[in-house]
Amino acid sequence: MMTVKLVRWYKNPYLLLTLTALFWSGNFVLARAIHTAIPPMTLSFWRWVIALLLLLPFVLHLLKSQWPLLKAQWGRIVLLALTGISGFNSLVYLGTQYTNATNALLINAFIPVLTLLLSWFFLHLHLARTQFIGVAISVVGVMVILSRGDWQVFTAMSFNRGDLLIFVAAISWALYTIWMKGLDVRINRIVFLAVIIFIGIVGILPFYLWEWMQSPPLILNREMVASFAYVGIFPSVLAVWFYNYGVAEVGPARASLFIHLMPVFGTLMSITFLGESFFLYHVIGISAIFSGIFLSTRKE
Repeated sequence: MMTVKLVRWYKNPYLLLTLTALFWSGNFVLARAIHTAIPPMTLSFWRWVIALLLLLPFVLHLLKSQWPLLKAQWGRIVLLALTGISGFNSLVYLGTQYTNATNALLINAFIPVLTLLLSWFFLHLHLARTQFIGVAISVVGVMVILSRGDWQVFTAMSFNRGDLLIFVAAISWALYTIWMKGLDVRINRIVFLAVIIFIGIVGILPFYLWEWMQSPPLILNREMVASFAYVGIFPSVLAVWFYNYGVAEVGPARASLFIHLMPVFGTLMSITFLGESFFLYHVIGISAIFSGIFLSTRKE
């Protein structure tokens, strides 16, 4: 009985979506810490190569039986690979070279709103009033944290090419989220993840080679190896697997709401690892975000 309960707990989509936000937040914090040491396309390319190498032993024996299902939805799978693997993180890593973290996280926090709009446009999705209220409360919580409780931060912002790259990345992930909903449920999710990672690596490769020819040689040390290991395992394999499962279980609109947790976890990790201070606006923002997610995920 305990084993059955444990398995059901482990498969809770809301828990897995929360862990997804935690792992992706760690990716942002780490990227900020090493952005001067590792070029963006290099980080993106090797992140997915490591992830693919980890997955291959588990999927090679399944590819033959899964191939007819994959082939039947090949166009969708390629789009998912280009938006979710090649596009999003490469654009985020590149965008953070030109814009500050506040702008990047603020734009990233609007992914759920973009997902709702695109779901309405492509899927004709209807959301209940309580869900819309939950979205609004979550957005307010994100804004409180990102503005540090000072609304003048928003009036002082000026968008640059980095901001635009982050915005395109947000659109890329919103599209990935809604296109995931139409994926054949018979496709093994680990096989699917390995396949889109492989296609995504092919999409990143030309940009990585160009960057490699333009950049000085990368000298690996212990910190860099640990950084590559983290981004290759947690935000790449585990988080994407959890997110795909969450989208399949609760739908793209609700799953994308958990992206609101990224500024929460990012703030807490910045306080813990970067020595930043904890203020009242953090408490207000975190409370609002969790309240919004509760309202957005409750059943009518």
